[in-house]
Amino acid sequence: MMLSLTVVLLVTWTLGGAQESISWEVQRYDGWYNNLLHHSRGSAGARLLRLLPANYADGVYQALQEPHVPNARQLSNAVARGPSGLPSRRNTTVLAVFFGFHVLSDILGTEKPGCPAEFLNIHISPGDLVFDPAGTGDVVLPFQRIHWASETGQSPNSPREQTNEVTGWLDGSSIYGPSHSWSDALRSFSGGQLAPGPSGRLPKETDGRVPMWKALDPSTEQGGTRGIYDLGSAWGNENRFLQAESIAWFRYHNHLAAALARVHPTWSDEDLFQHARKRVIATFQSIVLYEWLPTLLGRPVPEYKGYQQHLDPKEFVVAAEQFLATMVPPGVYKRGPRCQFQQVPGPGGSFPAVRLCNSYWSRESPGLQQAEDVDKLLLGMSSQIAEREDNIVVEDLQDYWYGPLKYSRTDYVASWLQRGRDLGLPTYNQARERFGLEPLQNWSDFAPHLEQQVLEKVAALYGNNTAGLELLPGGMLEADGSLFSAIILDQFVRLRDGDRFWFENTKNGLFTVEETREIRNTTFRDVLAAVTHANLTDLQPHVFIWSEGDPCPQPQQLMAQHLANCTPMTVLDYFEGSGAGFGIIIVVLCCLPLVTLFVAWIVAVLRKRDFKKLQKKQSSSVRREVTSEAIQAMEWHGPKTDSSPVYIQLQTDKVLKVLDGRGSVLRSISLKAHQKVEVILSSNKGNKALLLKSPKEYDLVLLFSDQAERSNFIGKLQGYLEESGLDLHMSEMKEQSLMKRAVTQEQRKQILETFFRHLFAQVLEIDKSDAGELNFETSQKAKESLTCELSRAEFAEALGLKAHSMFVDSMFSLADKDGNGYISFREFLDILVVFMKGSPEEKSKVMFRMYDIDENGFLSKEEFLRMLRSFIEISNNCLSRDQAEQVTESMFWASGFQDRDELTWEDFHYMLRDHDSELRLTQLCIKGQYLSFCLLKGIPEVLKQNLHNRVSFIKKKEPKGHSSLSNRTISEEEKDPNLDTMSHYVEREGQELRKRPGRKVNQYQLHLYTEAQRKKYERNKVQQKIQEFKRFVENYRRHIVCVVLFSAVTAGVFVERAYYYAFASPSTGIAQTTFVGIIISRGSAACISFMYSYILLTMCRNLITVLRETFLNHYIPFDAAVDFHRWIAMAALIFSVLHTAGHIVNVYIFSVTPLSVLSCLFSSVFTDDGSQLPQKYYWWFFQTIPGMTGVLLLVILAMMYVFATHHFRRISFQGFWISHHLYVLLYILVIIHGSYALIQQPRFHIYFIIPALIYSADKLLSLSRKKVEISVVKAELLPSDVTHLRFQRPQDFDYKSGQWVRIACVALGTTEYHPFTLTSAPHEDTLSLHIRAVGPWTTRLREIYSPESLALIGKLPKLYLDGPFGEGHQEWNKFEVSVLVGGGIGVTPFASILKDLVFKSSISSKLLCKKIYFIWVTRTQRQFEWLADIIREVEEADRNDLVSVHIYITQLAEKFDLRTTMLYICERHFQKVLNKSLFTGLRSITHFGRPPFVPFFNSLQEVHPEVQKIGVFSCGPPGMTKSVEKACRQLNRKDQTYFAHHYENF
Repeated sequence: MMLSLTVVLLVTWTLGGAQESISWEVQRYDGWYNNLLHHSRGSAGARLLRLLPANYADGVYQALQEPHVPNARQLSNAVARGPSGLPSRRNTTVLAVFFGFHVLSDILGTEKPGCPAEFLNIHISPGDLVFDPAGTGDVVLPFQRIHWASETGQSPNSPREQTNEVTGWLDGSSIYGPSHSWSDALRSFSGGQLAPGPSGRLPKETDGRVPMWKALDPSTEQGGTRGIYDLGSAWGNENRFLQAESIAWFRYHNHLAAALARVHPTWSDEDLFQHARKRVIATFQSIVLYEWLPTLLGRPVPEYKGYQQHLDPKEFVVAAEQFLATMVPPGVYKRGPRCQFQQVPGPGGSFPAVRLCNSYWSRESPGLQQAEDVDKLLLGMSSQIAEREDNIVVEDLQDYWYGPLKYSRTDYVASWLQRGRDLGLPTYNQARERFGLEPLQNWSDFAPHLEQQVLEKVAALYGNNTAGLELLPGGMLEADGSLFSAIILDQFVRLRDGDRFWFENTKNGLFTVEETREIRNTTFRDVLAAVTHANLTDLQPHVFIWSEGDPCPQPQQLMAQHLANCTPMTVLDYFEGSGAGFGIIIVVLCCLPLVTLFVAWIVAVLRKRDFKKLQKKQSSSVRREVTSEAIQAMEWHGPKTDSSPVYIQLQTDKVLKVLDGRGSVLRSISLKAHQKVEVILSSNKGNKALLLKSPKEYDLVLLFSDQAERSNFIGKLQGYLEESGLDLHMSEMKEQSLMKRAVTQEQRKQILETFFRHLFAQVLEIDKSDAGELNFETSQKAKESLTCELSRAEFAEALGLKAHSMFVDSMFSLADKDGNGYISFREFLDILVVFMKGSPEEKSKVMFRMYDIDENGFLSKEEFLRMLRSFIEISNNCLSRDQAEQVTESMFWASGFQDRDELTWEDFHYMLRDHDSELRLTQLCIKGQYLSFCLLKGIPEVLKQNLHNRVSFIKKKEPKGHSSLSNRTISEEEKDPNLDTMSHYVEREGQELRKRPGRKVNQYQLHLYTEAQRKKYERNKVQQKIQEFKRFVENYRRHIVCVVLFSAVTAGVFVERAYYYAFASPSTGIAQTTFVGIIISRGSAACISFMYSYILLTMCRNLITVLRETFLNHYIPFDAAVDFHRWIAMAALIFSVLHTAGHIVNVYIFSVTPLSVLSCLFSSVFTDDGSQLPQKYYWWFFQTIPGMTGVLLLVILAMMYVFATHHFRRISFQGFWISHHLYVLLYILVIIHGSYALIQQPRFHIYFIIPALIYSADKLLSLSRKKVEISVVKAELLPSDVTHLRFQRPQDFDYKSGQWVRIACVALGTTEYHPFTLTSAPHEDTLSLHIRAVGPWTTRLREIYSPESLALIGKLPKLYLDGPFGEGHQEWNKFEVSVLVGGGIGVTPFASILKDLVFKSSISSKLLCKKIYFIWVTRTQRQFEWLADIIREVEEADRNDLVSVHIYITQLAEKFDLRTTMLYICERHFQKVLNKSLFTGLRSITHFGRPPFVPFFNSLQEVHPEVQKIGVFSCGPPGMTKSVEKACRQLNRKDQTYFAHHYENF
């Protein structure tokens, strides 16, 4: 308070000191408080006075337009068209005319366009000689309505009233500006002067601080501030002649200030300025009222009778401008002080005067740049007689007035006619009656001074209705100008008598009587003599009139023909030159996702490279070093394949081996069957290529770095072949020919393809045209195919096995009858016929011969063991030798051969007696495209069906006496291959499940079967679709309701904003400017605000975990939070694209919208300065906060969405992690984006605050847990790249089986968190995870917990833990029957569930769940041996028969392949004898192949008919979960048990 008082006192003292010589009340600049009763009367911004009611079409604000009134241009041509060059009747000078315009600018400012922008456009008739000479009829001259008081124009009781932008007093506002700040900007604050330019006699050019009007020069289309001076009137630079009048008063102020400074050297700047201002305003008032006005009207002004406080001086002087316009000449003379009239340079030569039409807003007029030029113009105007006071307006105004908006020219008269309609002026007769004049009764009353043709045209335009004649054209047609004179005189008398600061008012204390007399005696001649180089003798006594005998008469009355031509109209294209740039920006914005994709691709490549390096680093310990004897070269694989580095080793057993960089054997070439080795060398420059022919295989082409290396290899090869007793045949050819001659691996594959096609064609008796006739191929190919022989490696590859496996050795030795190391077409055919068409006896005989190694006709136990182990090899040697021996002994014992050491074929076949049906279907499955051919062409239908028979199913035990029914059902299925089942043969042996010891037999016994016993009534397809839809709605009703509600809210938000801006928004005019763009951009912006705010709730994991345990889980699918997150994100992306598209439309429209309209739309950004040039498109994109933030938001969104795609998320989780954490920057930019309030006030916070607070609380909870380090108790590296971590369970860490956590490893030096499902059960004291190394992070995690790393670190690295979080798998206990399907590492949630279930069962906990079926799908049983241990524990603890486990090994070949058949036989025998699986050691049944879910789920309906809903929970690869989902949907079409599927992909 004390500080404020001190400041006030200091300011008061300063002002008092500064104004110590000022003893009067200083008049305000803005006109306020002139009238102490009505403070705002006459102030800047006050309303214009209406002497008569508004004449609007609707009585409120709509201006009269065609057809109610004539077309403005046609009326202008009818009223004002005529020849120029007629002198004024009273010899009024041009100086008086432009002085009048200056006076009007002091009391009237109605040029500012109104907001929102409204137009009364002037339609041009086709063929108009000036504006439409081509006769297109498309020309429309824009005319924008002026500013009005926003509180008016709402009803007939308050019609629209326009405002005056300057003060309504003769107070010198055209000299000093209409506001204090404007005046300060004009001052120099030195010596009381107005700030001059460099010359000292001209004002300074504007610098933007003063809002000067800066319209374009219509003759040169130049804009900018050059040539625009800072003056008191914004329109003071409109033309050179009005500008000269303003400069004269600028000079006069500085002249008086300098004189006062000389007389009063102690006065301050403020004293000098205010004294000079007071004297200038008084002089201006005196000249206007007592010199200029009587000259203009031709009669004296009434005497001043004192100040009248109740008189309203509101302006009604619109008529005055039109009155003056008829007197404006087409040009203005320039003369010197001694009457030297000067020529003016112009286009095409020099001319006697300055052309008016080429002087509007002139920036670079030749000869008008110096201070002396202003003197010459003022003197020239004082000697030049104006045009006659009639109805004719010169073409410089009528056809070449500076145009609005994009048109460089317009019609001044037509514009003022429209302005009168905009103002709602009364009719001509109403105005005459208001001023006591006789109304017009007949058109002939205007005669005889008007031509009859003019009267006829005007009468025709008004339909001969004199009552409709408007004020302005009527006043122009008058002979004596009585109406305009009355209006002007009334206005100026009001101004004088109602002005408290009038210089003659003795009560205001401004001047003494003597000073008043001096002011009255000061004329404009004195002012000109003071501000120009002319003497008083160079000027006539009365400068507003020229009389005979006055000095310096004009050379002649100017006519348009004497002057330079007017520059014709041009139409500006605001978008000219911007099309290409605008298009490029749109393309760049559209390419942002592509650029981000490219960046993501680079990141993915780098991550893959780093990952490969990491994998190589891990496998470096097991690499074999390439011996120094190996020769390095590059192997050429073909024209479209990159060459690869290889090492060549020459083995002692006539074998040439090709090794890779790690020493792994890529290929072995046997030379035993070759008598000579053919080598072809390239003869090209460099001699680098070498071709080693391999007749029965593909050739080896080596590229050496230089000839020396190749020569070295040839030397070693020659020595090697000589030692081996082989000949070397060498030849040379061009490298290109060498490459063509070489048989590449790809060509060899094509030969083998043909080989197998014809092989199967002969065995299966397929039509040869289906197999591909030999004559369709070249003779060379036919020959190669028929004579082709398979190597051991190719034979192994065809069987899908390794070349060195025992099965391949045995089969190859059997097939290779001639022992040449290759299998010919005939040899392969012989063995294939047996397996395709042979009887069980023939097949068992082949197997017997395969493993009768010593060919003595007996199969010893060792040979039987070798056979068994060769079969087991395909399952990665899952059995030890002891287990294999145990199986062998048990099979001998079961067949009664326990006393024998060897078997005959009959004994061997007897041992397989129980599996005759399996042997009957046994084949030799071939890998590759030829298998597809085999399956599709010609295979018997029954055989084709059984190729898919891979699994057993469960059903109730068949009642006695019903076996025939079962058999009949099967036979029907055999006849109908279209039945919806995947297998058609009952497995007759080993069907019963093992009866566990000590267990009570269930009320029904489970059996293996393929199809339900009784057939169901199948609905038609329409009914099935209806049922499927009903089940879909039942399963996803919560999802549907939430999506519909969210979509409805989003649509509502969009519609509300779109409707608001289209129809209900505050009237800024933006909807009229860009209707489509604003609707799309505003509606989508609201949707984006809503979606990007509430998407946060889908990531509140802690909140979701809590809420899913409440009643809300019955209504909201919390488990689908991530899916809902993706759905919202995609919808938000669509609306973001729409928002961008809307703004692109807006930017284009704003780039072609004139500044006068933009200043209405964006009043806080744009100020209308008359230039009309809008900002370019790039300004909107890159120089505004919304534009820059919008582009940045698009970049961020592109990064977030691209890196969030499934592909890139898997390749580079770190990229996904980093890019998704840009959401913080995203929200900051969104807030900044809207805070600029370009179109509307910020609204994002309305949607954002609540979700942001909830998300922040949830995030803080997670952060509080994340920063607690958790000690790892145990780390174990398991097979299949699985890392087992067991760590401490934090205090109060409660979770449910099936839930997951997020972990980060401290030692990895990153805060990158990854989600993993807990494999420990809730009752356990520690937590455990099983993490498979499939990516960089998990691989590095495995590496850091490896024994080698732990030995270096010395302790187990700690973890950060966040969670637990809920998901659908924890719902398993809410179903009476649940099916758990786990694939790959997706079995982790079920490990926890199985342990939890058995534990709760063991303590007799009350459980809704009565039965769980666990299906484990794995490539090999060794892939996740840790799960087998868990299943083993479950089997031991499961006393209530709660869990039924089925294991599917998918790596094995088809079920009825020879190898798989033998494994199947061994597996069933092993289970029968030892009550456990041969492969897993579990009591659970092991199946071969993939589980067909439809028959399995179908069987559950039979086993549990009382259960209405079965829960199905799957986790694994997308392909597996999709198969489960498809099976559930298929069964849900039926009106039976409902399968509710919950799934999770990894």
